[in-house]
Amino acid sequence: MKIGVPMEPEGETRVAITPMSMKKLLKSGFEVLVQKGAGVSSNYSDSAYEAAGAKVVSRKEALSCDTVISIRYPGLDGISKGTQIACVADPFRNPEHVKECIDAGVTLLSMDMIPRRLSRAQSMDVNSSQDNLAGYKAVLLGAAHVPKGIPMMTTSAGTVRPAKVVIMGSGVAGLQAIATAKRLGAVVYASDVRKSAAEQIESVGGRFIEVDGMDDFEDESGYAKPLTPEFIQKVNDTVCGVASDADIIVTTARIFGRPAPITVPSSAIANFKAGAVVVDMNADVGGNCEDTKAGEIITTKNGVIIIGTSNLPGTLATTASMLYSNNLTTFITSLVKDGELIISDEDDILVGAPEGSDFYVNGMGGVLLCHEGALHPKQTRLGGAL
Repeated sequence: MKIGVPMEPEGETRVAITPMSMKKLLKSGFEVLVQKGAGVSSNYSDSAYEAAGAKVVSRKEALSCDTVISIRYPGLDGISKGTQIACVADPFRNPEHVKECIDAGVTLLSMDMIPRRLSRAQSMDVNSSQDNLAGYKAVLLGAAHVPKGIPMMTTSAGTVRPAKVVIMGSGVAGLQAIATAKRLGAVVYASDVRKSAAEQIESVGGRFIEVDGMDDFEDESGYAKPLTPEFIQKVNDTVCGVASDADIIVTTARIFGRPAPITVPSSAIANFKAGAVVVDMNADVGGNCEDTKAGEIITTKNGVIIIGTSNLPGTLATTASMLYSNNLTTFITSLVKDGELIISDEDDILVGAPEGSDFYVNGMGGVLLCHEGALHPKQTRLGGAL
């Protein structure tokens, strides 16, 4: 069994497998071939891979392996029929990649579709591991750009009041953002459309922003449900009102497979105070802030700074790669049975839990999108996109 680890495309600083994962992979019977220089941007040298037992090879050799593990979809140039690709394929936004794999007879394992409510999947959940880091870094970016101190300071020259931070959305990224802002000494307010999030927000030091008429808008897989335009407007008005005098605003609202919802319209930005910093964590999928420009930091006419960094985990490439590698190593070694990598329809991590169970969600769940040249039958919603 051979695993190939190619270099990621330009702009992606992470690497899919790190030297620390070699021991577990080798013990499970894998031979690991890493493209020369693949780990350099995340501070993992070729010599570190070789010392850990991997082989440093050309891209062609890495892509010729039975299984290719990457972060971004690597494309099929150099990949042959029967190969397994494990990556973050983002299939609902990139259905052409799924079709390409079907036509080529390549198995596509999309790690962003891990059924996160299965307890066995927690250690494989790349969404959570990367979102956690993104929430942490978002607050640090906000703190670095806001023109004032964060904690309360009592000095001989006077008392400095703590900064006010508002976190919009309190999933994995949001909770880490709240905790990070609290550790820095800020007063933190946070919102979420899931009423169940109130207790979680308060447990990490935040103050819950409640919206009149709020229900528990959470689907069976743990994601926020799409909201009506009327309620979205109500949430926007309430939370942006709280944020109007905030120093840092972090937006985290992301709906699986859909464009990011606008939670900070231009009209709200116009009412934010000069020097306020908005960190938009979803610039890569359209942005939560109407004025966000992906990959840019801009300042509006009224002095509000909007940060649209597109790959927040990639700004912490060493740690993000280590966590992603741990997720993928746990996942891929779980598929090994009697010295062979087995893709089985009986594995609820791969195809989702059985219909009728607590984890079955409209045919969704499971990382396996296509196998043996066909769309997996449970991926019914994807069928419409293809």
